Amino acid sequence: MKDKKFVYGILIPCFFLLFVFCVFPLFYGLGISLFDYNPIRLENPFIGLQNYAALLEDEDFKNALIHTVVYVVVAVTLNIIFTLIIAQFITSLPGKKLKTLFRTVFFIPCIAPIAGTAVVWKNGLLYKDGGTFNTILNKFGMGSVDWMASTATVIAVIILFTLWADMGYNIVLFCAGLEGIPKTFDEAAMIDGATPFQRFVKIKLPLLGRTFTFVLMQTIISYFQMFAQFKIIAKNQSGMDYGSVLTTEIYEQSFEKYNMGYASAIATVLFLIVFMVSMIQKRATRVDWSYE
Repeated sequence: MKDKKFVYGILIPCFFLLFVFCVFPLFYGLGISLFDYNPIRLENPFIGLQNYAALLEDEDFKNALIHTVVYVVVAVTLNIIFTLIIAQFITSLPGKKLKTLFRTVFFIPCIAPIAGTAVVWKNGLLYKDGGTFNTILNKFGMGSVDWMASTATVIAVIILFTLWADMGYNIVLFCAGLEGIPKTFDEAAMIDGATPFQRFVKIKLPLLGRTFTFVLMQTIISYFQMFAQFKIIAKNQSGMDYGSVLTTEIYEQSFEKYNMGYASAIATVLFLIVFMVSMIQKRATRVDWSYE
């Protein structure tokens, strides 16, 4: 009986906080999306699915959706490829201190606030006149590039920034996963004459299934929700925003236009996209095995 009281005493506050900060806001936002809701108005009429119907005609929403999908597909793919390669390199190093050094070096950018580093990138590295990137291009006889002048360059530099700022997490996770694979598998393949590349692709990568699935799903979910770097980097000096995504569209509709019903509809669409992608990815990469 005492054990049950202890369990209830731990679980009930956890479930309460989960409901208050996760479940309730989710359904509250869904409810708001059915209204023409503006917090500064006294009356907010019920309009049903009109906000969702308006999304089909909204070019800004369509552009933001396309930018989001392109960003997530490219950034997640590059992140997984690079972090796997780097993690394999780190785990193959001799000595624990050397491995710890490289893990620390790659993880350092993850510690810095993403908003602060985004400001540094925009005003230091990406600035058209005197920015670090353009200074390097000028040294090689090439002209300066206005990185904020087109959607392609904006999305490209934001992907580069995201990889720099975020790869450390996945490197650490993949290192842990690779080091958790029994060495007997690798040694047996080595005796059979398998090359390092063959051992990684045909032995380590399949045995990394659980870690790979977790990292992939968390990265996809995280990148769909990226906001700070788009809000800070995407706008150029003339105020043009070539890197709008669903999160920035939600912010603009909510806090700049005070059209929170419409913003909630966009947020609901984003939630459904992330949910469906996560479920598909979970089923496609399902693993059911153990090392024993």
